[in-house]
Amino acid sequence: MSAEGSSGGAGAAGAGADAADPIEAHVAELAAVLHGAEREKARMLSELREGLLDAAAELAPGCQPDHEAAREAVRQFGGVAELAPGFQRELTIVQARHTSRRILLLAPLLLPCWYLLAAAGPTAHRLPYAAQVLLAHLGGTAAATALAAAVFLAATGRLAHRLSTPDRLPVMVAWTGTTAAVALALSAFTLTIASLLTSSWPLCALAGAVAIVFHAKIAASARACRQCARPAVAA
Repeated sequence: MSAEGSSGGAGAAGAGADAADPIEAHVAELAAVLHGAEREKARMLSELREGLLDAAAELAPGCQPDHEAAREAVRQFGGVAELAPGFQRELTIVQARHTSRRILLLAPLLLPCWYLLAAAGPTAHRLPYAAQVLLAHLGGTAAATALAAAVFLAATGRLAHRLSTPDRLPVMVAWTGTTAAVALALSAFTLTIASLLTSSWPLCALAGAVAIVFHAKIAASARACRQCARPAVAA
């Protein structure tokens, strides 16, 4: 009786496996290996699902696609190892553009604040000279990363329709974001220390807080970009 129960359980498991939707299983398997923005990934997988369903409906003898037709549609579209690189490349470009926009918008915003802290007000309220020099260099670094981000956006925008996007470009975007994030973190540290040496410490503290917030946003986006640039399927 125990053997019969075990046999019945195995049969039920087999029937459950057979009943699994090949299309949904294929989409879920592909989703598991992709990295990128959830909204964009969901859109791409939804389009793939619709395409598979349409293909299965055409292949099925009746009105409703059966499992054999669904498996054939999956076979015709290609396995995960075939589809994942193309999907991941598109997701990586989307993330690289998002990171570039974040660098372009956030990295230069502290330049006016740094200038005011370094030059405005009476001498007693100004930052120490060493802090001014360091902030000037960090400001130049932030401006350079913003310029590079603008180039990256151009290379992955309309220009990408005429020229192929270099494979290493997303990695370059990620490292540019890391550079901007480090510059902002050092700026926040410098402003925090300088706030102890100047009477205009409230403004220094505020600028330092803004810098650390910008650092966190750019660093997170650069980290996501670097993760997207990894191969979707291990060789």
